[in-house]
Amino acid sequence: MLYSATINVMVKAARRAGRSLKRDLGEIEHLQVSLKGPANFVSLADKRAEEILYQDLAKARPGYGFIGEEGGTREGTDKSHTWIVDPLDGTTNFLHGIPQFAISIGLAREGTVIAGVIYNPANDELYIAERGKGAFLNDQRLRVAGRRQLNECVVACGLPHIGRGDHDEFRREMTAIQDRVAGLRRFGAASLDLAFVAAGRLDGYWERNLSPWDIAAGQIMVKEAGGTVSDIDTPGDALTTGHVVCGNEYVHGELVKVLRKVA
Repeated sequence: MLYSATINVMVKAARRAGRSLKRDLGEIEHLQVSLKGPANFVSLADKRAEEILYQDLAKARPGYGFIGEEGGTREGTDKSHTWIVDPLDGTTNFLHGIPQFAISIGLAREGTVIAGVIYNPANDELYIAERGKGAFLNDQRLRVAGRRQLNECVVACGLPHIGRGDHDEFRREMTAIQDRVAGLRRFGAASLDLAFVAAGRLDGYWERNLSPWDIAAGQIMVKEAGGTVSDIDTPGDALTTGHVVCGNEYVHGELVKVLRKVA
């Protein structure tokens, strides 16, 4: 496949950071038996991956702004372009040696995401999307699933962490959705949940209280695969609110109706 220069820059950075994370994943199993556990090690792995991404992206596109989960906002001289990066989405999975985690890179121009790359180095799955050019998994074109009966759909969600989010609200939402779908899943990496919807592996997905770096790349992935993404409570942008729901046009609409009724 021939991709744009921007996508090639993003892929190169993601693969280099991915090699670092894959090496670190190999160490996790040795650390699981230690008294302290691997938490500090994983925190370092996270920071190391983000620094690799920052260095590679800044070298290729000097002046672009950079928002990373670990390092926060780094202002650039080019105020119209910003990288939105999660160097390790699915940290808890990674911490336990579960190979469901990813590097997520989005590029926003004037506040609109125009390109996204999501890479899981554990299984070498590389998702790519660029505005107006479609979404791809390892060079295969992606389309959202076509199911139009909610009771035939498998839908993913996120669970609020201890001390974060409204647990009662989530339980109400989960109960309402669970009564209407074929199955619920919770995989623990928002970027990959969005990518799975784009790939047709999942029919829909919703989660609250996410950060921009959780959503940026996955949002454009779903849109370019023919899906619909929005805020849960309004027609607005989930990137701004942090509350995301997506699926094909029908599934998205049905999930929105159920979730807003619960609220």
